Amino acid sequence: MNADRVDWTSVAADGFPFPEGVPAPRLAAELSVMLTSPDPGTRDDHAYTGAARWIRDGRLDAVLETLGDDAAGRLTHPEVQARAFAPLIICSVLTRGDAVPGLVPREAAERWYARFSAWYPAERDTRGWDDALGWLHAVAHGADAAAAFAKALPERRAGLLELCARRMTVEQTDYRYAQLEDARLARALTRILQAPGLTVEEATDWLTVVHKALEGGGPGAVPVWAFNTFATLQSLHLHLIRGIADEGVPPHAREVAARVADLLRLPYYWLA
Repeated sequence: MNADRVDWTSVAADGFPFPEGVPAPRLAAELSVMLTSPDPGTRDDHAYTGAARWIRDGRLDAVLETLGDDAAGRLTHPEVQARAFAPLIICSVLTRGDAVPGLVPREAAERWYARFSAWYPAERDTRGWDDALGWLHAVAHGADAAAAFAKALPERRAGLLELCARRMTVEQTDYRYAQLEDARLARALTRILQAPGLTVEEATDWLTVVHKALEGGGPGAVPVWAFNTFATLQSLHLHLIRGIADEGVPPHAREVAARVADLLRLPYYWLA
């Protein structure tokens, strides 16, 4: 592999072998630029696919913190595709850090969390797919990052549950979940609830955010945000009852599911 240029088409065609001879800092910088591209082939098929694999395999350990800092910085990027893919890189970095304790400094994870928690409920372009830009999926990608933060910063779990609640109840949206965003949020919430140590109150109190958002509802058409919220709650109830493969159900699944069912009786008044 020529150290002066990465032939991304060849790398992708060959199954993403690591480009030996390319200095890790230069590769990280190139990936960070490509991850902002409006071209889904460049951003998703090449940059994200390669970065995720090489991070997982430990090939980018030397620049892991740089990749995380760059991704967190893109959460305020003016273009949606750059913002929407940033949580995926943060998720990959945090997951690698979980596999190798000490690899990701706590201070770095806290820096990224501060930026993430400001961005996630505030993101207004929540489309899952765009015909020109390809996958955007800010809600789903953010959910994946939230679950990763719960492992890296376990004391933030209650805050992360509330953050997901605020995301699902944002009223300023005209995008109705169409690309399984509800399921990705439900999976993340289930994984955040999985970690031991949460009290029953901590496992359920975040649903107060949802209750307050819904309590003013009345007759008439269901707003898009309320539909999204009900869809997420329904998906979460299923996850709490069935669990996640190879992970089981959270410690307080019964109590959380009961609170979720109470909220679902608002639109589904016929439930027993």
